[in-house]
This record gives sequence, C-alpha cells and structure tokens, in this order.
Amino acid sequence: MNKKSPSMLSFIEETPKQIHHNIENLHALTEQIVNFYLQKDYQTIWIIASGSSANGSQCAKPFLTKYLNCDVKIVSPNTFIYSENNLKDNDFAFVVSQSGCSTNSIEALKKLKELGFPAIGLTGNIESDFKEFADMIIDYGVGIETVGYVTKGVTTLALFLILFALQVAIKKGNISKEKYNEVFEELSDIPSRHQTIQNHTWEFYHKNKAALTSMNVCYCCGFIQGYGIATEAALKIGETIQIPSFAYEAEEFIHGPHLQLTPYYTLFFIDDFSLGSDRLIQIYQAAHSVSDYVFAITNNPIVDDQHALRLPFEIKEPLLSPLYLLPFFQIIAYQVTTDLNKWNKHPMLANFEKYVDSKTETIKRVMPD
Repeated sequence: MNKKSPSMLSFIEETPKQIHHNIENLHALTEQIVNFYLQKDYQTIWIIASGSSANGSQCAKPFLTKYLNCDVKIVSPNTFIYSENNLKDNDFAFVVSQSGCSTNSIEALKKLKELGFPAIGLTGNIESDFKEFADMIIDYGVGIETVGYVTKGVTTLALFLILFALQVAIKKGNISKEKYNEVFEELSDIPSRHQTIQNHTWEFYHKNKAALTSMNVCYCCGFIQGYGIATEAALKIGETIQIPSFAYEAEEFIHGPHLQLTPYYTLFFIDDFSLGSDRLIQIYQAAHSVSDYVFAITNNPIVDDQHALRLPFEIKEPLLSPLYLLPFFQIIAYQVTTDLNKWNKHPMLANFEKYVDSKTETIKRVMPD
C-alpha cells in the first residue's frame, strides 16, 4: 500500500510543532539577522516580497513597527525593481522567497546589489537558487513544506519576523525585561493556541458547511494585524476554491468596494482586539444587513455564535494573533476545495505557463511565494 502523500492540511497540522521548535531555538534562528541589524541605527525596514511571503510580512508588520519603533515598507519585487527603490543609508532591506527560486525575488536581490546595498535573502530553502545571488542567505525556519499552497511557511515567516523584532527590541532597550518576558510567555502559548483554533475551525466549518461550500465572491477585511490575516485569507481562498476573493483594510472596504454587495456575497471580518475592534463590528453589522453569509473572528457578543469564531484564551498582545488565527482560513480553503473537488484547474490554464513563468528551472513543483 502506497503511503499517502502529504496535503495542504498535513502542513497546517504540522505548524504548531514547527512554531514550538522555532521559539525554543529563537536565538540560533535569528542571531544572524539580529547581529547585522544592530550594526547601524536603521530607521526604515524594506521587506521585498510577493504572494504569501508578502502576506506573512504584512501579518508581522504591526509588531515590527511597534517593537522596533521604525517604519516598515512591504513592496513587491517588480515594483522595487522598476520604480520604488529609493533606499537611504539608514534603510534595512531584504528579499523574501520561501522557495528561493522565484524569478522576481532573484531579480530584486540583483537590484539591491546594483544599488550598493547588501543582498539579504530570507528563504525556507538555503540550498535554492537564492544562494547564488544573495550576499547573506537566512533560513527563517519553515522546515519542509512540499505543497504549493503554503501554510506552514506563511506562519513561520511571520513568527521569524516577530522573533527578530523582539530580540532587537530587548537588545536596543526599546522594551523592558518585564515586557519581553510578558510577550515571550504569550509566544510560548502560540502552539497550543494554533491547535485550539484548528479544532474550533472544524466545528465552525461543519456548522456553516452549506454556506462555506456555496461561496461565489468573498471579501476578507480587518484592521492592523487583522488586515495582514485578511490578505493571506483572500489569497488562499482565491487560489484553492477558485472564486473572486479580495482583501481590504476594513474602512477602505466601505469606501466603494461595498457597493457591489448582494445577499450572495461571503464576507469575513477579523477582529484586531484593539483600537479597530469597535469600528470593525460596526462594519460587520452593516455587511450582515445585506448578506447572511457574513462571519467574524471575534469575542464581541454582537456577533452571534453561528457567525463567529471565538477565542477561548486571554489576549495580552493582539499583534501575535496572526500566528494562531491563520489556520482558520487555511483549513476552510483546504476543506471547501476538497469537498467541492476543485483541486484541478481549468484546462485552459495550461496555456498560461507557456507565456510566463514565476520560478527558475531548478524548482520542480509549483510553490507560490
């Protein structure tokens, strides 16, 4: 009997173990990039990434901004190559690609060198093509993920960036030892929270299976780190279930995109459990007045239990929430696609690859960034 091949779900389920390992080994994992960053007083961080790498960075961005007390820019590789590359001497830039074989990311490394800056590459595969073009190559600790719809990779990237920021913050004196210990204590609980959200997602899915397997158009909205989660949620739903799927900062959503809503649209709202929470629930109520297929990750009682995923633990640092909320959307994307038997793409999509490719020849499988 042939051993069952790993699926997208396999790597979702593996993620808590990888998170635990990375937190336990955070000093070895982040030492190289932390030491480099501490050499100068950097004012702006440029993260050059696309796809899930950009989304994982967006999930971590609010944490980096808060704990490093600096500006953080996330720019796609080709935008960086073509126009947005006015780096200053006190800017810290690096390129992210989980596979290390993305052609646009490799070109971004070349552009950094051309501009006279170190070509730093973050990747899940240090033996990839990245090593030929990067001055410094850093493994951010994804382990192995052999399915192109990356799940473990986006969470471990966000974790790596958060661990990096936390280590720099304590070394630069941005935070007290007491604050560091408080955040680290909550970080140590992330693997169990991730598993809890997995379990609760399955309950949510079976309770709302008819609605979730009937999605036609989907919006994902949030503020702060909730927006980062929304970007990855929209990508995963779009690329697996194969429906139009969009991410918006929640306030931006009500400035035009909401005008096309009908009772047949599906919407997900991600509570930031912070400054944007009350406004998000107002927007949830407005959307729910149009469609019954409106859901929220929240503990707010205004959202009824049928439409809510509740968080059964104390949240002290909400900016860590992407590390345990991402599996909600990953599992939904996986299971809807499985239940609807939609893993195969339209046969005409085969023509697409004849005209444009996003990976080097060394990668033998499809793995989006």
